[in-house]
Amino acid sequence: MIHTLPDEYRDLLERPLIGILATVSPDGRPSLQPMRFTWDGAHIRMSQTIPRRKFVPLQANPNYSFIITDSDNPARVLEITGWLVTVGGDPEGDFYRELGRRYGNPDEPVPADVDDRVVLILDAQHFIPKTAPTAPSATHAS
Repeated sequence: MIHTLPDEYRDLLERPLIGILATVSPDGRPSLQPMRFTWDGAHIRMSQTIPRRKFVPLQANPNYSFIITDSDNPARVLEITGWLVTVGGDPEGDFYRELGRRYGNPDEPVPADVDDRVVLILDAQHFIPKTAPTAPSATHAS
């Protein structure tokens, strides 16, 4: 595990890619959820509502794993592990709309569930870069 983000993987956090958040549910089962996110150089921020499956496990166990796959090269992956640092309110939906702009929807409206919406701030402790070997090209006999 690496404690600093490798420069050659920084683009995966800067691009508007969907990451997969892995948590452990209160009954001990793993839970995987696709998430939009932002990166500030130290923390991953995500929008969530209080009653959802993504939020409840982090309250019980703040440890997480977050996987981002390069959409241009699916063999290139960055895993980040750490823990939930804090939960901030988003009563006006400002962060939710910021995510909308980042992900190509500048006119994203405030969601109906804005009263339950929070910003999850996740501390990035370890970076695990992965590059899978590419499969050889298939050849067909004529």
